[in-house]
Amino acid sequence: MTLFYENELDREGGFAPAGIDFDPEHLAAEVIRGALDLLDCPYEAMVSLLITGEDEIREMNRDARGIDRATDVLSFPLLEFDSPGDFSFLGEEGSDLFFDPDSGELNLGDIVICWPKCVAQAEEYGHGVRREFAFLTAHSILHLSGYDHMTPEQEKEMFTLQEEILQKLGIVRI
Repeated sequence: MTLFYENELDREGGFAPAGIDFDPEHLAAEVIRGALDLLDCPYEAMVSLLITGEDEIREMNRDARGIDRATDVLSFPLLEFDSPGDFSFLGEEGSDLFFDPDSGELNLGDIVICWPKCVAQAEEYGHGVRREFAFLTAHSILHLSGYDHMTPEQEKEMFTLQEEILQKLGIVRI
């Protein structure tokens, strides 16, 4: 699995991980691997992850979804699934364009996490930033794998999977 990780806040000197007892890049890779294992993804995958601030994610949210406000996480999937988590269509003719020609990895898409929202939500929900960051990563990788939460049934399925991913990794609410 390849994770292309970029932290815009670190580059701008605004990312201060004081009190943070984890490496976001390492944790994201662990959660993505765990999610893809749980989904029985038969391919090695690649994902891009960008850590950004509220102004930047607000602009992305406005441009991509027409919603002019900051959000905690955005997912930009490259695949359209007939059935969530069912990777079988990738064996069909023409699906090779979803695979990196050099590595052979399946390109799932992009994740953007708003660090200030992540920190604020961790406090609001009464658990650590590590757990909130892992939750947002799991949530987004499920979106990249075709899951959504537009109906109560979809929401139940997606949130059950998110918790299962985090439980298997030992990332619990504290």
